Amino acid sequence: MKTPVILFWFRRDLRLDDNGGLYQALKNASASGLSVQPLFIFDTTILDALTSRADKRVVFIHQAIERLQKELVSFGSTLDVRHGEPLAVFKALMDEYDVQAVYANRDYEPDARARDKLIYDYLGTQGVAFRAFKDHVVFEKNEVMKADGQPYTVFTPYSKKWLSLLNDFYLRSYPTISYIEAVHRQAERPIPTLQQLQFEPMNVTFPTKMLDLGVLDVYAEQRDYPALSATSRLGVHLRFGTVSIRQVASYAQVRSSVFLNELIWRDFYQMILWHHPQLVNQSFKPIYDQIVWRNQSSDFSKWCAGQTGYPLVDAGMRELNETGFMHNRVRMVVASFLTKHLLIDWRWGERYFAQKLLDYDLAANNGGWQWAAGCGCDAAPYFRVFNPTLQMKKFDPNGDYVRRWLPEFGTKDYPEPMVEHGMARERCLQTYAQALKNNV
Repeated sequence: MKTPVILFWFRRDLRLDDNGGLYQALKNASASGLSVQPLFIFDTTILDALTSRADKRVVFIHQAIERLQKELVSFGSTLDVRHGEPLAVFKALMDEYDVQAVYANRDYEPDARARDKLIYDYLGTQGVAFRAFKDHVVFEKNEVMKADGQPYTVFTPYSKKWLSLLNDFYLRSYPTISYIEAVHRQAERPIPTLQQLQFEPMNVTFPTKMLDLGVLDVYAEQRDYPALSATSRLGVHLRFGTVSIRQVASYAQVRSSVFLNELIWRDFYQMILWHHPQLVNQSFKPIYDQIVWRNQSSDFSKWCAGQTGYPLVDAGMRELNETGFMHNRVRMVVASFLTKHLLIDWRWGERYFAQKLLDYDLAANNGGWQWAAGCGCDAAPYFRVFNPTLQMKKFDPNGDYVRRWLPEFGTKDYPEPMVEHGMARERCLQTYAQALKNNV
């Protein structure tokens, strides 16, 4: 006879501690005499779309799943790890478990929302509730709105409202472990290997998920200098939920208002994508989709390879290609260079980052690229064109960052600039102005 269980579906929340949806599932199970069976699905819809079988993000997820499994086994439970398309997986699970309900944390991306709607509808036909909770952000969806009830589209007033609403309630940790006895007891189940998932094992060292409080103390002064270790490196952990946004924001609230502001940007872009899912493929300001991009594939290839002849741009692209990380100041410079100097559609760059970034997050990546291209909801004006040479002089004055990634810098092997800054800037301004003029 099958034991009645609540399924908790891990997605972007790969931790037991301070996990909103898991807490609700365990608490409910404890009160109703049920148990919670933890679940993770290696979603083939996502995995099959990846361009490389050597993807560091899959390795990161696999390692996080192994840590989760170790913790759950210590409590007499196990993670049930499946590999397949979610709807097919849930149909199989309904045969194996007496499922009373499914709990999860909300995901705000359009494809995830469509997936969850499909699962919600299927479970409804089986008489099973699908309950989702906030965990990935501090404020979600409609929690920070203008006085007229409309969503914000400009960051500064959004951030002021966000800060005015913030109190201890929103940063309070969920005491998940208090109810951990409600996990479903069963023998440890095997986790598919990376080879079984058709991905290559890789020896990768990921950033620690411990927040360096010393970094927060100097964050405001040092965060723009890529040669320094002055950023949190928590992006990949926040992306996959191996750390709690509430815990990170609690530290930031006390130690660094500038760092907290970056977390507000994160909420802002999630809110924007929730209200405007069309932004995956369209400019927030539709008129900017009328720009006649040059889209030269040979120029794009040089940018991807870090062979533009602009050292700060090239160092950033080399770092990205090798490590899956790029400093935020450098991200702005390379994005501006692609869209403004080379007049290549921001979507090309956004998709390249989507393939390479360890901490790739659709909302933040899309928002950042649209900001750089001048077409976003709270964008740099189109006539603001970063000068990559001046940016290097200002933020890498001794060339320490550049030399780290460009050993040929300063030798005859380093290429000449592929485009002259002054000419490129004028060409950009004319191209943008023409598009806006023609489509007023």
